[in-house]
Amino acid sequence: MNAEDISRILLFEDDDLVVVNKPYGYFVHKSSLDATSDQILMYPVRDYTGCHVYPIHRLDRKTTGILLFAKNKSALAHYNKLFEDRKVDKTYLTICRGYLPDSGTIDYALKLESGKVQDAITSFKLIEKSEIPVEGQKFPTSRFSLAEFYPETGRMHQIRKHAAHIFHPIVADRPHGCNKLNKVLIEQMDIHRMVLHALSLEIHQSNGAGSQYFFAPLPIEFILTAQKLGFNDLNNKYSASLFSGQPKSKPAADQSPGNDSIQ
Repeated sequence: MNAEDISRILLFEDDDLVVVNKPYGYFVHKSSLDATSDQILMYPVRDYTGCHVYPIHRLDRKTTGILLFAKNKSALAHYNKLFEDRKVDKTYLTICRGYLPDSGTIDYALKLESGKVQDAITSFKLIEKSEIPVEGQKFPTSRFSLAEFYPETGRMHQIRKHAAHIFHPIVADRPHGCNKLNKVLIEQMDIHRMVLHALSLEIHQSNGAGSQYFFAPLPIEFILTAQKLGFNDLNNKYSASLFSGQPKSKPAADQSPGNDSIQ
């Protein structure tokens, strides 16, 4: 990817901020996970803007969608503080194994490789269910859930680990997903890529200065995988025209029935 390619995934730019729709397979910055990889998004973003850029947050290599870069250190400090103070509402779209509850909150701490334990909270909302005639592990059909996830904290692989924790792993996720299901998806449906997309992000500025809202269209690979799994017309259901600055409603903390805190 080069500077010209960035113009095709650019969502927003001003004097302080660059927002892009991150493609699948790219690291945000150089990573020890693959020190030889040349799929690093920060460098072409830097070349496009003509200045050094600073990642404000991170997305996994296999996750697509909204990614923010600061164009100067003062903007970096400003947006980092908003993220730290949880002034940012994030919506992710994904497909999970089985039928999720209508909504819920997963309150389950996650452990780093260093052994440090961090609190982690994710809410979710079921959007649609499907059942397709593909033989699964024990049944003649396979069931899936299209769902939105709303992480309140920002831990590494948080949504992926939380989905697995409640026994509804994200399809084609490795290593947090279901290996038996992933094998079926590859051999019978030619599905190799995990589908987890950072769909929208709303930043609530401090001191009553309003908010910034960003929306990232779904990649074609997500739409095609969804079709194979029984979810159609996502391109229209999640088109930019439906997200004109207003985020979709999240499950309220006291919503019932179906909103259970899972630990």
